[in-house]
Amino acid sequence: MRIQKQNNLYQLTFMPRLFPVNCYLIEENDGLTLVDAALASSTSSILSAARTIGKPITKIVLTHAHSDHIGALDSLKNALPNAEVMLSQMESDILQNGTKMEAGHPIKGGYPKNIKTKPDRFLSEGDFVGSLEVISAPGHSPGMLALFDHRDGALLVGDAFQLRGGIAVSGDLRWQFPFPAWATWSKEISIQSAKKLADLKPKTLAVGHGDLLHEPLLPMKQAILRAEKGAKKHA
Repeated sequence: MRIQKQNNLYQLTFMPRLFPVNCYLIEENDGLTLVDAALASSTSSILSAARTIGKPITKIVLTHAHSDHIGALDSLKNALPNAEVMLSQMESDILQNGTKMEAGHPIKGGYPKNIKTKPDRFLSEGDFVGSLEVISAPGHSPGMLALFDHRDGALLVGDAFQLRGGIAVSGDLRWQFPFPAWATWSKEISIQSAKKLADLKPKTLAVGHGDLLHEPLLPMKQAILRAEKGAKKHA
């Protein structure tokens, strides 16, 4: 596991050279918020990172419920029984019900079937989790959330953008790393969410797959233009 720190944000990257999977620890005065739960094998490394920082994980927020963002949830909840688990109601419903379609689009990506942990709270646009404002960002999945830290402008977007293989809006294929595009529910809705996220003018972009990107606004806008051109070409 690799750890990179930016202000209040710690990026934890698993398999950084092969298939990078990120989760994040966000430091608050009274503890840590874990954003996403990475892979089933990630539990001990996440807990070790929190011990190194020296604060307890008190909250677990899931941007969406694909396997590479929720894999360690059950074992983390067993280790941290008092941690509050949060995600959108739509992602929870898809996870629990095995939904195949939403708004006329087939739901893609791997939703694990054996997650036992139940959410303590459903999150919606405009809610806050500590310093993080919740932003609805569907597209890659129907109920995906992003999180904006107003203290320093860090924007955690789940898979709304990828940076591995080149910056891209979810659904805009990058052959160097095609997996987020293959797992995208609606490219058109992804583009609308990407525009909304760019309007926040973030100072740091934190994605599910790829390194941190500083001063990301121009690259985000360029990625949106490319995705729009691709959508028109295939319309």
